Amino acid sequence: MTDTTQTTPAPPSAGVVGLGVMGRNLALNLAQHGYSVVGQDLQAANGEALRAQAAQEDLPARAVASAAELLAELPAPRILILMVPAGPAVDAVCADLVAAGAGPDDLVIDCGNSDWEDTERRFRELAGKLRFFATGVSGGEEGARHGPSLMASGDAADWQRVKPLWQAIAARAATRSSDDTVDPVCAARVGPGGSGHFVKMVHNGIEYADMQLICEAYHLLRSTLGYAPQRIGTLFAKWNRGPLASYLMEISADILQTADPETGQPLVDVILDRAGQKGTGVWTVINAARLGAPAGLISESVFARALSARKAERQTADRAYNGNRVTAIVQEHTSDIEQNVHDALLAGKLCAYAQGFAMLRQASEAHGWQLDLSAIARIWRGGCVIRADLLDTLRTVLDSPEGQTNLLLHDRIRTDLQALQAGWRSTLKLAIDSSVPTPALSSALAWFDGYCTADSPASLLQAQRDYFGAHTYERKDAEDGVGFHLQWQAQPRRQTRR
Repeated sequence: MTDTTQTTPAPPSAGVVGLGVMGRNLALNLAQHGYSVVGQDLQAANGEALRAQAAQEDLPARAVASAAELLAELPAPRILILMVPAGPAVDAVCADLVAAGAGPDDLVIDCGNSDWEDTERRFRELAGKLRFFATGVSGGEEGARHGPSLMASGDAADWQRVKPLWQAIAARAATRSSDDTVDPVCAARVGPGGSGHFVKMVHNGIEYADMQLICEAYHLLRSTLGYAPQRIGTLFAKWNRGPLASYLMEISADILQTADPETGQPLVDVILDRAGQKGTGVWTVINAARLGAPAGLISESVFARALSARKAERQTADRAYNGNRVTAIVQEHTSDIEQNVHDALLAGKLCAYAQGFAMLRQASEAHGWQLDLSAIARIWRGGCVIRADLLDTLRTVLDSPEGQTNLLLHDRIRTDLQALQAGWRSTLKLAIDSSVPTPALSSALAWFDGYCTADSPASLLQAQRDYFGAHTYERKDAEDGVGFHLQWQAQPRRQTRR
């Protein structure tokens, strides 16, 4: 007699190393989407937290204490997701996994905020020992649990193993254009090697800029119009229903309308104005400088946080200079100033994205990554911190040759910025006259004006360099790339070709 009993196939499985808030939520997300998940953490409390939450939600996730136990619990070839702090911890976990018996077919995915150069090194060092892969994850603990944006990179064949996991748990973005064929899943392989972590780093640089721009708009409205936080929050909520619609605008509106539960004052007034940072913004600035990618808006946003950290010095300087600072007499209608600040904020946001995507293009060319900028804009539309309605437009713009060179060169963006310029410039005039610091908004306009200037004063700069250091200069009437040096101390002065 033939046995017709059918065995139910085992559910797909995955291991998660590092069960802090992000790792635990990612593990629960995988379990909710049908994966049998085994978590591992050296801290027993983190493992217990996963067990308790999985039991509460009736999800197939469990926890073990060691790498050996983790490997024993998972069928080979395994998929092992790392959610540990960037740096030596990643190297230590990979070494532990190899020592515990992980093999060359086991796929290890680093989902932390690793430096992309460390990631490139790990691809080289782990070759033949493990299948290494990288993914930048954005969305915080909420995104990890309910749908993050995932910027993956590594071998194309390994992506085929990773793709089902990431597509299952990633955020889904609503398309606001008429094109309903756009993939809503906010996960993609952006390129080889460490490119996924590079893209996540630039994402964070844009995030720094966007946050600083919003803070400067808040400061202007409060300092020049005397608006209370609640009123600015209401205005931001209104702006969030238009072209500025974004996650950061949404949460800023909510924050400004929130009262401190202890004092009843606006919460923003009892929070110490000393901003922290974890380093990815600094990495963006360093990499922009290495590439020669002008990203002044991002760098000013990083340095604004550094300046905010000098609270005691700022208090001393305020006392020293406050009597001599200028305060403008506002003569414009309130509604005009509101609109101008709105326009300045939108223009600054466009410049932040333009600088970020131009940096990605330069990195792609320098490293041979062949990044699909339009796909990156697509997966940033949901799940991540910089998600915004604007990205739906940028996704289309980045499909064009002009947009890939720089967003500013596309007709759609040019038309928008032309319409925003008057309000942008008026806002910065008001800021200067009112002694309101606007490093990000000001840097954005300076970069915009510099980018749109065909003949710059760099000719004088090159002459200065040649004068004191014989660094040579090129001539407009000579072949491109040919250097010249003027013998500045000779009489008469003579020019030589170098």
